[in-house]
Amino acid sequence: MSELAKRTVVGMILIVVALGLAFIGGWPFALMVALMATGMYVEWTRIVRDWGIGWKILGFIYCLLPALALLWIRERAEYQGLGTGPDLLIWVFLVVWSTDIGAYFAGRAIGGPKLAPSISPNKTIAGLVGGVISAAAISGLWAYSQGLPTILYGMAVPFAIAAQGGDLFESGLKRRAGVKDSGNWLPGHGGLLDRLDGLVPVSVLTAALMLSGWL
Repeated sequence: MSELAKRTVVGMILIVVALGLAFIGGWPFALMVALMATGMYVEWTRIVRDWGIGWKILGFIYCLLPALALLWIRERAEYQGLGTGPDLLIWVFLVVWSTDIGAYFAGRAIGGPKLAPSISPNKTIAGLVGGVISAAAISGLWAYSQGLPTILYGMAVPFAIAAQGGDLFESGLKRRAGVKDSGNWLPGHGGLLDRLDGLVPVSVLTAALMLSGWL
């Protein structure tokens, strides 16, 4: 099986699991989030094991905040009139997933100038633009179809950029540590940090919008 095929199959499985548990909610979703955060922190501590206690504390916060944000979004969005059930949570997922997919295919198809060659030599400006356009279109369609607040139409663009920033932050972390992937749990994807780096800023920013009253 080619690397792309392996990546696609594993990615589809992860999407089905995430969507299924998002719809179920309750303790099954909370358990998935807890396992996700734990796995991320295990990978983080392996990467920064020789960097001092400060990095371990930072990693704890880095893994805890998106977990709390996801739980908050899933349980509180409906009470705040932000769609029904997992509508807003799925919007968060779609921003992250469509950014990743759009950036991957646009970067491969177009190429061109590198986005941050000293951090991640494979990422291109075309990939960034493709990811942003993909996120705006797909998450925008979802927000419109579910009657979510119109502010989300505009938020998809900066949130997609934030997702790419999360990806670059994790790439920089790995480059400093001299490792290619954060783990090998997910064939074709690496570790949980590799797969969820974009979800960290997008989930936290979405929860912050809710808490601030902008949503």
